[in-house]
Amino acid sequence: MIHTRWAELPPVKKVKCVHTNAKKYTVDRVLTPGKVYEVKNETEEFYFIVDNLGKVGGYYKDYFKEA
Repeated sequence: MIHTRWAELPPVKKVKCVHTNAKKYTVDRVLTPGKVYEVKNETEEFYFIVDNLGKVGGYYKDYFKEA
């Protein structure tokens, strides 16, 4: 299962968080606007990044722009 090793893998690319205005979920505790994050994996709808807690989490792409 590759998702168990995402934190150890080199980043695919880097993205910059542009906002944390989530409609449904609280993301302002784990993302910081203006901070650049390493993308470990990407799907059509989500980036899987190492967040402020040091864990890999999946977040909608609309919170980010490519750095």
